[in-house]
Amino acid sequence: MSTASALVDPSILFFILGIGAGLIRSNLAIPAQMGRFLTLYLLMAIGLKGGFALAKSGFSPSIALDIGLALSFSVLIPIATYAFLKKRISQFNAMAVAATYGSVSAVTFITAMQYLENRQIPFGGHMSAALALMESPSILFAIIMANMIRAKQSKRAGKKSTPHTSLGEILRESFTEGAQFLLLGSMVVGFISGENGRVVMQPFAGEIFKGMLAFFLLDMGLSTASHLKDLKKVPKLLIVYGVVAPVVHASLALWVSIYFGVSLGNAALLAVLAGSASYIAVPAVLKHAIPEASPLFYLGLPLGLTFPFNILIGIPLYVIMAEHWIPLTR
Repeated sequence: MSTASALVDPSILFFILGIGAGLIRSNLAIPAQMGRFLTLYLLMAIGLKGGFALAKSGFSPSIALDIGLALSFSVLIPIATYAFLKKRISQFNAMAVAATYGSVSAVTFITAMQYLENRQIPFGGHMSAALALMESPSILFAIIMANMIRAKQSKRAGKKSTPHTSLGEILRESFTEGAQFLLLGSMVVGFISGENGRVVMQPFAGEIFKGMLAFFLLDMGLSTASHLKDLKKVPKLLIVYGVVAPVVHASLALWVSIYFGVSLGNAALLAVLAGSASYIAVPAVLKHAIPEASPLFYLGLPLGLTFPFNILIGIPLYVIMAEHWIPLTR
């Protein structure tokens, strides 16, 4: 399946339909609570699928390796991003962008899984755990760095240190955040219930999944269209970064996968995770934890540019790259 033929997938077509509806200012709208429900449904379904797959395959050194590589990228990407951007934009904005691109997009990941299933490329259910674990490290990095910079600024100004978010509070918010908790909890439920659970939940987690994903991507298309205008205010450097960085991150993930012998499907998903950017969980945290940063950078850029790029071009591109570099039999 080529990049062009990938656009024929109903889910992707509904995403394009949503963007179109937003651009022509149609009154089509998905109620906010419905959008929230669709998010929770997709996370619950994908968690169950991952748990069922883990129950069937069990744990192994290769699974630990895949998760370890994913965590490594969630630490290295924000550090490298911050180092690159801190002299080009303000430090707080640089940290916010680093956190956003160091974290992951669950919807991009779910769409990639559906793409692999359509191409009949097998992958491990444990990659859902990698998705959940990759969300927090970049947030921790950004907030800890922000607190350090505030302390230095206060010291230079001869003022008392400004109030900051404690590490304990950061950890609690990161690991009890509703969407992430549901994803991990659903994996546990799927793992415990095993094959019997899979059969029982098949109508919920299997048969209606594609339709629910298409409905959700319609909503995301509408949301994306509303953020496209924000790109006019983003520096040209970041516009280039929003497209180039995902490809660079995904390519690095594939090269590392080749070196460590990661299977084709898992390598493709690792590339998607490395190349995605968070536009839900991270912005929600940064809004309160780093108020000095502009939402234009850490929300407008990933949602207005990187997310649609990955959905329409990135996912099929990363999978094609993986197919050319990694044997299917691995």
